[in-house]
Amino acid sequence: MRLRMRSFTPAVAALLTLPALARTQQPAAPPAPPPLPIPAVGDMAPDFAIHGATRFGLLRDGGKLSDYRGQTVVLWLFFKARTKG
Repeated sequence: MRLRMRSFTPAVAALLTLPALARTQQPAAPPAPPPLPIPAVGDMAPDFAIHGATRFGLLRDGGKLSDYRGQTVVLWLFFKARTKG
């Protein structure tokens, strides 16, 4: 039994366009914010706020970099803290 490709062409075309139609009907994602500029070595770091944490949980009062203006600040991150790694 031989099948003709012409009989399947409209069905294949319809199946290929369905995902494209489904994508166009979804609400558009908000645009991504522009990336922050990377400071050069020796530049002043931009101000930021961070929550402190201990082994018992988060500290009530966080800290801002501007609170330590004029002092040497070392920021140490334990990226594997509270993980299995």
